[in-house]
Amino acid sequence: MEGLPCLPGNSFRDPTQTNFHVSHTLDVKNGHRVTKWPQVGLGGTRINYNQISEDELELLRNYRPELIYGKSVVQTPDKFVPATLAFDKKVLRFFGYFKQTIHESPNEYYRVRPIKILYYLEDDSLEILEEVQENSGIPQGKLLRRHRFPKNDQGETYNFRDINLGQNLSVYGKVFRVCDCDAFTREWLESEGIHVSQSELIPRDPYISKRIQAAELKTYKTKTDFDKLKQYIEMDRKVLRFYAVWDDRSRMFGEKREFVIQYFLVNDTMEIREVHQANDGRDPFPVLITRHKIPKDRYDVKGTFPHVFLELSETEVANYFKPSDLMVGKTVNIYGRNFLIHDCDMFTKTFYAKNFGVNNFEPVDVQETRNEYAKMEIPPYNGFGSLEDSMQNCLRLQPERPKKDYVKLMENDHRVLRYEAVLDSPREDDRSRKFIISYRLGDDTITIHEPPQRNSGMIGGRFLERTRVSKPGSTLERPQFYGPCDFYIGATVEVFRQRFVICSADLFVLKYAEEHPEQFTPAVIESLRQHLSNETGRPDARLTTNIRIQRRPGDFIRLYAEVRNKLKHMRITNHEEIRQMFLRYDKDRSGFVTRENIMDLFRQINLPLENDLIDAMVAECTTNSEGKINLYDFLRFFDS
Repeated sequence: MEGLPCLPGNSFRDPTQTNFHVSHTLDVKNGHRVTKWPQVGLGGTRINYNQISEDELELLRNYRPELIYGKSVVQTPDKFVPATLAFDKKVLRFFGYFKQTIHESPNEYYRVRPIKILYYLEDDSLEILEEVQENSGIPQGKLLRRHRFPKNDQGETYNFRDINLGQNLSVYGKVFRVCDCDAFTREWLESEGIHVSQSELIPRDPYISKRIQAAELKTYKTKTDFDKLKQYIEMDRKVLRFYAVWDDRSRMFGEKREFVIQYFLVNDTMEIREVHQANDGRDPFPVLITRHKIPKDRYDVKGTFPHVFLELSETEVANYFKPSDLMVGKTVNIYGRNFLIHDCDMFTKTFYAKNFGVNNFEPVDVQETRNEYAKMEIPPYNGFGSLEDSMQNCLRLQPERPKKDYVKLMENDHRVLRYEAVLDSPREDDRSRKFIISYRLGDDTITIHEPPQRNSGMIGGRFLERTRVSKPGSTLERPQFYGPCDFYIGATVEVFRQRFVICSADLFVLKYAEEHPEQFTPAVIESLRQHLSNETGRPDARLTTNIRIQRRPGDFIRLYAEVRNKLKHMRITNHEEIRQMFLRYDKDRSGFVTRENIMDLFRQINLPLENDLIDAMVAECTTNSEGKINLYDFLRFFDS
């Protein structure tokens, strides 16, 4: 096996080897477990490397090749030095204090007694010394002699690792506060890997401080030359006025409010008034803070002051607001409220310019820029339903029925303007078709009806249902609908892309146009007159004599009964409705209506009576010699 080539990737196993035991590397020497270098390999095979002893390894560590570096110096181990010799006269010094409660003295509650803690490194013993103070009245000096301080009941003692700055040291039931140490102590502890905390200040003893203060030379203050009487005489009725705002919108339900701060120079008092506006929703209390001297810091008072029983005075509060604290552009905190001073009056500006040399009084802009609210835009008409119905969907979540002009609907009920028209079409069959266009004055709707004609090949009947028709060229948002003035002889009306030419009209159209000339143009009325002048049944307007119809006996009673039935059918026999109808014509409130008012009334309720019949009915119910009708006669006229 030794002569076979051991190339990379080629390995050979000895087929004669049957033992694969591994030699142990641990051994026991003098009762201790030590490592052992293996003597043989797997199965007892020979290990092909030199066996080096520990002495030889130590020799190799201490020597280098002599031809290059030469012989190295052998490091001899240090000699043993005892702690009493190594740490002799090495002492750690800590500074601290402890408090002693005083029960018998009424002038003091406790005393602060500073101490020194000495830690001797040679034997881990401690010693506590107290600094001697002159005339202290208590024994001072060595508090605890040098020995090892017990740490607990198990017999453990304090070590230097147990002492650090900013902690308490409990010895024999007394607690000492460790505050500081010297430079040697800090350096030695850090060299031992201990993190030294920050040092603290030893508080002063209040009793000693009081004695030192009592022993000092007393100084007296001379009374000021300021005279309150002089201030009252010179500064009376002189007030500094500032305009401020209090912005409390950072809190819930807060708002921005305006105030007037008044500083009275006569006694240095202040007053804050609120500026009310019309309909601001607040109670009319003008004074927010009453007139008194306002301290800068209300809570800068001793904790022993009885706030429940006594008010603040000049003894407790030293700093009050002065004119130098109030300037334009400053924000002052008064009882927890931040007031921004943005302007002042002319007297205040003169006072500051004369006494403080301030000349810049540019006011601060506190007006808010109002956000422009988005205007509601009506969406375009989509073509479904009427324009009023679509508008209700934009105005309310639950659309309501569009409001109608009920006055117009009641006055023009059953009034229909009918026109005869032909279809304007290039086809010969469509030009021969005739249509009836009905315009209803109550709601401005149009219906188109085609009368059936025999052998025409067209099925007559309803051509257009009752609806409003917009003019061609009008927009969907602002449509322009056909009106009474758009229908005249020869006019072309386009209804949903169908063109109609008006060729004739009803006699009632001309009669209504003459009675209401404000709704028609003179050209429309003239075209109707020229076309209907030869129609039978229409009196000639050029005749001055009225046409009289000869009545037979019983005609008046029959016509009167028909009028009563017509009025009952129209439901205007209620006394309240009749009274409202009377007051509509009695505009000057004279208590009477004339015959012309009765004719107009019958015309509005669509009762085309003759003049002799109206005269007879008016004469029957009139009790006035002048022919006027009062309210009682008017009621009796409808109830009789």
